[in-house]
Amino acid sequence: MDSKDIRTLKILEKVSSEKTPSQRDLAGELNISLGLVNSFIKRLVRTGYLKVTTIPKNRIKYILTPRGAAEKTRLTYEYIQHSYSFYKEARQKLRNLYSDLARQGIQCLVFYGAGDLTEIAYISLQETTIKLVAIVDDVKRGTQFMEFVVADPALLNSISFDRILLTSINYRRENLRKIAQTGISSELVIEIN
Repeated sequence: MDSKDIRTLKILEKVSSEKTPSQRDLAGELNISLGLVNSFIKRLVRTGYLKVTTIPKNRIKYILTPRGAAEKTRLTYEYIQHSYSFYKEARQKLRNLYSDLARQGIQCLVFYGAGDLTEIAYISLQETTIKLVAIVDDVKRGTQFMEFVVADPALLNSISFDRILLTSINYRRENLRKIAQTGISSELVIEIN
């Protein structure tokens, strides 16, 4: 499932909710430009998935058509399949990685990144004797993640660990650069391959 399909699904979901979203609302929720939202909406209208009506105060309301509802259902099913495949693949890769780490005598890990992959990594780690000592993420620092409060990556030097596992799907290079800036050797950083 590509990003275009995911954005289409999100727009169809938002339009089918009770509150009529503005294009600006959609742009903020999808983290894309207003112009790109406008382009998506026009395409969805052209394909017959949405109808446009005018409501008072020069506002536009988008209405999901029966064809749009069918497309939303199809994309939802595809998204669930994609997510399940991602989950299964990630779990297997993590099992293999943790098995290798245990054979190397690794006992303590830090997760770098607090997102969906982090949750899968955490669940998979419960099947091992390896201990998670911290989760760091510069954007989500201070938030709760499982039983951990996400720490600032700047604190990495004050944490005792054997390896750092990159659990952030996005910003790989930037995260590696940030770790290097702390003076921690790149040999201590591992990734899920």
